[in-house]
Amino acid sequence: MRAEMVDVTFVGGGPVALYGLFYAGMVGLSTRVIESLSELGGQLAALYPEKMVYDVPGFPAVRARDLVDQLLAQSSRFLYDVRTGETVQQLQAQPDGTYILRTTAQGEYPTRTVIVTTGAGAFTPRRLALPGADRFEGKGLQYTVPQLERFRGQRVLIVGGGDSAVDWALSLEPLARSVTLIHRRGQFRALEESVEQLLSSSVDVRLFHELRAIEGDERVTAAIIYNNQTGEETRLPVDEIVLALGFVPDVSLLRSWGLDMDDNAIVVRSDMSTNLPGVYAAGDVVTYPGKVKLIATGFGEVATAVAAARRHINPQVRTPLHSSSMKW
Repeated sequence: MRAEMVDVTFVGGGPVALYGLFYAGMVGLSTRVIESLSELGGQLAALYPEKMVYDVPGFPAVRARDLVDQLLAQSSRFLYDVRTGETVQQLQAQPDGTYILRTTAQGEYPTRTVIVTTGAGAFTPRRLALPGADRFEGKGLQYTVPQLERFRGQRVLIVGGGDSAVDWALSLEPLARSVTLIHRRGQFRALEESVEQLLSSSVDVRLFHELRAIEGDERVTAAIIYNNQTGEETRLPVDEIVLALGFVPDVSLLRSWGLDMDDNAIVVRSDMSTNLPGVYAAGDVVTYPGKVKLIATGFGEVATAVAAARRHINPQVRTPLHSSSMKW
């Protein structure tokens, strides 16, 4: 199936792409977004819908699902082609300087420019190396918290020391019967302010502790944890275990397109252009000196990428106006 040509195709449908769709529409570009998941919103929608986000200007705190909904409402001012449940497999340059994106659904999508907004790339949960743990997945053992309400009145154990682990602990504290957080090290990798809130909360925080075993028949009933400095074991009766161990990114497809990469990130210039003409990138998938991985940073980067793509299509075009200067 071959679709119509568009000016810009966003590969990846997370929050950065959603803002990019709005900004591209505002400057008169036709757009398409291709997302491998079943809905737009990226990790915020698929993995962390109940998580509070604190780094978006104008929002002291906003629930991830609500942020996605607001971005969708903002981008819906303009028409754009949405292709979900499709993964871009090939990026093929054409003689006229345009590209064709080929997907797993045998789709062919012509585009004048491409903006890669895949975040950390395809992601899979970092699995716990614990024999027999996989049999409890979906039966009291999970790698994310899709709905807070299901944990109401439950005894919850959270394993991890990053932002997700700390945020989940703080979010579940007012709902759960009890929350215990264990971390194998003596320091957290989360934001300092969040850690301070955690340590002053009712969450039972146990540093230098790891999960040794999970007990239960049809569901999780208890966890055996141990102090990795003394070896002392403790049996905790629990109803739910959340393994907030992070995710393993997969950017192998991006490498196959011939993009210059530094580790797992695309190298970009100040206008968000890559080494491929007409291909840009924005958000957590990019790297450059001084790069800061924040959603707010990605919003600015994608606006820059859209402006550069617009100039690539029409070198005579003027610099886009500020949104306050636009006539709606």
